[in-house]
Amino acid sequence: MKILISDDLDAGAVENIRKAGHVVYKPAELDAELADAEVLVVRSATKVTKEFLGKAPKLKIVFRAGVGVDNIDVEACKARGIKVQNTPQASTNAVAEMAMGCVIGLFRQLGRAHHSMKSGKWEKKLLMGHEIEGKTLGIIGCGRIGCAVATKAHALGMKVVAYKPPRVDCAGVKYVELDDLLAHSDVVTIHAAPTKETENIINAETIGKMRKGAYIINLARGTMVDEEALYSALKEGKLGGAALDVYKNEPYTGKLLELENVIFTPHVGGSTFEAQDKIGAVIAEELKKGI
Repeated sequence: MKILISDDLDAGAVENIRKAGHVVYKPAELDAELADAEVLVVRSATKVTKEFLGKAPKLKIVFRAGVGVDNIDVEACKARGIKVQNTPQASTNAVAEMAMGCVIGLFRQLGRAHHSMKSGKWEKKLLMGHEIEGKTLGIIGCGRIGCAVATKAHALGMKVVAYKPPRVDCAGVKYVELDDLLAHSDVVTIHAAPTKETENIINAETIGKMRKGAYIINLARGTMVDEEALYSALKEGKLGGAALDVYKNEPYTGKLLELENVIFTPHVGGSTFEAQDKIGAVIAEELKKGI
């Protein structure tokens, strides 16, 4: 089968996918290669619209090398009988590890300390931090990734509460309503799917229910945080800080970048060599089952 990969993938992932068929990787003439492609593999850059699908008459399956499928017109694919799959399990550990790195980074002001040192300053007294042991982590969306975060947080001595959606059986997690989670969490991390319910779930009202000095981490989707409300809360000292990997508009160039108490990363939660290898292996295994 002909497998067209239109977005950047790690070399290890591409090699794994080659085990399932003839791979064309990031061709200069994408439209020409789409004409006889049976499988399309995308990440975030390629937008699989109805018009795009019209250029691929032989397409049987679209793979999203990642968690969501929001860059794929699923209904248009369904109308054509094109199967849509993603690889959510491949990046679970990568995102969970990064979430815990953000927790520690926020509690110990690592971002500010780094930039302070780079500026020639020695702000030892100003950079007093907190330990995460004994603190409460609130997880919004305790599914596959959220549960992995909970396991790691428990191992570091944190208490964990969670709010659906989704709700899974995750050891040691106490499920609570959103208001309770916000009121009792020292740090809130978002790992929910993008839905109408989760759109702007962090806003002026919900931030108002959080503890003064609490932290917010968003490694899910930029649509879940009202960036204006977050900016105000960080600027005014209601929140102690935030760690953001996703934004409403990417690449992000907004005013949150002015703040010292925010850790910024460019949507790299699942970007590890190990996760990319797993993505390729998952896609290859699924294709070997037949399309």
